[in-house]
Amino acid sequence: MFGYYLNLAVRSFKRNKALTALMVLAIALGIGACMTTLTVFHVLSGDPIPQKSDKLYYVQLDPRTKQGLEPGEEPEDQLTRFDAETLLREKRADRQVLMTGGGVSVTPQRRELSPFTASARYTSADFFPIFETGFLFGGGWSAKEDDSRARVAVISKSLNEKLFGGANSIGKQVRLDQADFTVVGVTDGWKVNPRFYDLNSDRYGDAEEVLLPFSTSRDLEMSRNGNMNCWGDTGADETSLNAPCVWMQYWAELGTPAKAAAYRDYLASYSEQQRKAGRYERPANVRLRNVMDWLEFQRVVPGDVILQMWLGFGFLLVCLVNTVGLLLAKFLRRSGEIGVRRALGASRKAIFLQCLVEAGTLGLAGGILGLGLSLLGLWLVRQQPSSYAQLAHLDPGMLLVTFALAIVASLLAGLLPAWRAMQVTPAVQLKTQ
Repeated sequence: MFGYYLNLAVRSFKRNKALTALMVLAIALGIGACMTTLTVFHVLSGDPIPQKSDKLYYVQLDPRTKQGLEPGEEPEDQLTRFDAETLLREKRADRQVLMTGGGVSVTPQRRELSPFTASARYTSADFFPIFETGFLFGGGWSAKEDDSRARVAVISKSLNEKLFGGANSIGKQVRLDQADFTVVGVTDGWKVNPRFYDLNSDRYGDAEEVLLPFSTSRDLEMSRNGNMNCWGDTGADETSLNAPCVWMQYWAELGTPAKAAAYRDYLASYSEQQRKAGRYERPANVRLRNVMDWLEFQRVVPGDVILQMWLGFGFLLVCLVNTVGLLLAKFLRRSGEIGVRRALGASRKAIFLQCLVEAGTLGLAGGILGLGLSLLGLWLVRQQPSSYAQLAHLDPGMLLVTFALAIVASLLAGLLPAWRAMQVTPAVQLKTQ
């Protein structure tokens, strides 16, 4: 019967080409606007490391003075250098990593290249297995090299192509600032979005081009960037070990919920120890959030993207209301045809299904046109200067959602017109023919 209903729908479209085109356009415009905004939201709110996001936890402590204390308030977003290095040294998690952002000047060995600056991340050895960076050549450094302040570096694939023409550069020297570093690894285009491991800088930017041992960066007094919050007497160097400043990010990998609970208890105990030692003044106030909880807490998705998504759904609703009116007018105009079918034995259910098939077919056509409009909309988004603009692409999952949404929306729009059409009384319609 579906084939028969589909044949009737095609004939109906041919009889009312202008009205059919108007309904298809209405659905396509709604789907195009809705899917453009929904795709951007989907890309920005996705899980950046789905294989282990429930096992990676961001650590927060509260080392501030009692001044301004408010019960129940959140601790600082970052850690002091003293706390980060202490937690790293005590190794209570399966893996743990401290880090901060920075920048270095690169002096190429190739004469045709001028010196340039590159983004950097100063971190510890577990960075690479925790975040599963993947390597084109070599690998990361070890905890032993952290301790010895070794002058080793991991560089990105793009930087390797620029400096060494894409060749295996393991063991080669690269001059960063005023020191020579040995390349021990080249990442294989590793990139996560949002950059959940450090939300204090560009949340949707590229991964750093150079990764260095944090201990080495402090030994050479290399420049850093990112947010810093200080209180009290910071002394001459805000990045010194005992400075009362928070500026470091700290992540712990914990394989089970039980380990996470135990680690949270450890953080509370550590805070109490520091309070008794006189470093902390506030009661223990710790947070341990996994990746998705941390992203939600930080409200990573821009507010304008959420607003645009709801506006897209609102526009789709307006388009569907218009489609309902057009379908209602179309079906009621065919009351005589429907009355004849009813008189010949067609049930109300058959009429209802026939109208829904016609509405669903309109939705499919609108979905195809709406897909084109969505691609155009996403192309326009990518022309914007926002850091997340280049991420706006329609993946296979959202492609299926486009057609599913178009068909479901058109079927919902066709329910009322189909219900009204099946109420047609055969005797009345035959009498008027």
